[in-house]
Amino acid sequence: MRFPFYIARRYLFSKKKTNIINLISIISVSGAAVATMALIIVLSVFNGFSDMVASLLTNFDPELKIVATEGKSVAADDPILTEIRNMDEVDIATECYEDQALAIYGDRQATVMVKGVEDNFNKLCSVDDILYGSGQFQLHAGILHYAIPGVMLAQDMGMNARYNGYLKIYAPRREGQLNMSNPAENFSVDSLMSAGVVFMVNQSRYDKDYLLTSIHFARNLFEGQGMLTSLELKLKNASQLNTVKKKMRKIAGDKFRVLDRYEQQPDTFRVMQIEKLLAYLFLTFILMVACFNIFGTLSMLMIDKRDDVATLRNLGATNSQITRIFQLEGWMISALGAVIGIALGLLLCYLQQTVGLVKMGSTEGQFIIENYPVSVHAADVVIVFVTVMAVGILATWYPVKYLARRLQINE
Repeated sequence: MRFPFYIARRYLFSKKKTNIINLISIISVSGAAVATMALIIVLSVFNGFSDMVASLLTNFDPELKIVATEGKSVAADDPILTEIRNMDEVDIATECYEDQALAIYGDRQATVMVKGVEDNFNKLCSVDDILYGSGQFQLHAGILHYAIPGVMLAQDMGMNARYNGYLKIYAPRREGQLNMSNPAENFSVDSLMSAGVVFMVNQSRYDKDYLLTSIHFARNLFEGQGMLTSLELKLKNASQLNTVKKKMRKIAGDKFRVLDRYEQQPDTFRVMQIEKLLAYLFLTFILMVACFNIFGTLSMLMIDKRDDVATLRNLGATNSQITRIFQLEGWMISALGAVIGIALGLLLCYLQQTVGLVKMGSTEGQFIIENYPVSVHAADVVIVFVTVMAVGILATWYPVKYLARRLQINE
């Protein structure tokens, strides 16, 4: 193996008899490098958007969420839930009850998701960081209950952060027969006062549909006394999340599901992963096209080195060793292009992170972030390198065998 590698390395860097071969070799390396660089940059941008969305959700979604496998609600004192919330790794546990209802303010109405939470919800999530207005996080005072709507919901309902009067909430009754003569009796009705703040997650799912209030209000409205729809948890050590999640899933069995932040937003992150996969496949196809240049390089090189092949054969080189020389030549072109492309891709990603080479838009404040987000994952770098090498091997192995027969190198 050392002999073919030594000869292939000399062929790669030595000056050829015909200058066009050197030019084609440079084009081959450049093509592989550009395609590799594009793969690194595009995958890193997708990672950046994914990490950005995840960071936005940390202010509202808990680290772990326990929900029933079947049904919407479950008893809050369920032994399994009690065991989970009493685990040593759990720092904060919050009972939640959420369901859809109709909200009416003045002459406007909207279907909302009422999320009732305990008073420690602001310690569970960084909700204080996304509150805007003159008030503070407060869910109730005595018999009065307060509402903290999403910013888009407040706009649609014609409410300010601190609105006047009451926000009426209607929910269908779960028990009893329908009274068609008086439809109003078929609904539970209650009112919420303004807490003086709204929240903004920068996700329309929350900002447009969600309404935070106390869990006592939600249970009374939806006739779910002693029940919860989810148990939300914060761990003492977030780095142990995967380990703790596995332990909780063993305790939960088939009765409950244990969801991390990504699993709480399956549609959002699944779409992003599919888009990332499609971009990877598309750029890999471009890489395959770029690697066709290697075929031209090897063709010209094998023609140029026919006299050298005869000399090597006279010196005792076998046909397989001679064929291996040109195969290694193609692999080395792929490897050199991969290394250069990865280095350039990482450099551009670093500059984008520090300097911000590419802006999201020309108008300041138009987007949540000013520059395109970039996040380099080591796994992606390894995948790209393996992909380039695999494509290089496929683009080299058969052409070399074919050219060796045509040029009678194997004879």
